[in-house]
Order: sequence, then structure tokens, then C-alpha cells
Amino acid sequence: MILNETEVRQQLEHLPNWISSVQTINTTYKFKDFIQAMEFVNKLIEPSEKAGHHPDIFISYNKVTIHLTTHDAGGITQKDFDLAHEIVRIFDRM
Repeated sequence: MILNETEVRQQLEHLPNWISSVQTINTTYKFKDFIQAMEFVNKLIEPSEKAGHHPDIFISYNKVTIHLTTHDAGGITQKDFDLAHEIVRIFDRM
């Protein structure tokens, strides 16, 4: 079920540095170098596969930008926020 704007805003209050844009939630992380950025991206594989939910990831040297949307629902759902929270936990452990 697609979340409405109010629900999205409420959920984003618990995800610092994440924003909503059209039908996605997004963030960008900056790392020391390309190797560290790639290590982070590789750590996203297991939780994404387990959830059956895959982020759109853009890498530019030491920056990793993540966009989450539930394509088959046509917008932002709870699945996006669940994965976003897991991504934050992974980043915090680096």
C-alpha cells in the first residue's frame, strides 16, 4: 500500500538525511574513498535480497546515492522505510 504524504513525512522524521522526492525516498552518503564506498554498497546486497526489495544505487567515487521506491506499487511503501532503516544501521556500523 502506497503511503500518503503525511505518512511519508512522519516516517522521514526517524531517518536523518533522507528526503522524499516524487515517488522515492533518497539519501547520499560520503566515504573516505571509492573502496570504502564500494564496501558499503556490497553490504547492502544481503539485506536487499532478504527483503526482496532492491534500491537504485548511484556511485560517484566516494559518494553513494540511494533511491528507494516500491516499483510494483508505484510509489513509497513501508518496504522502502524498512530497508532505509537497515541501510542506516549498516552505515552507522562502518
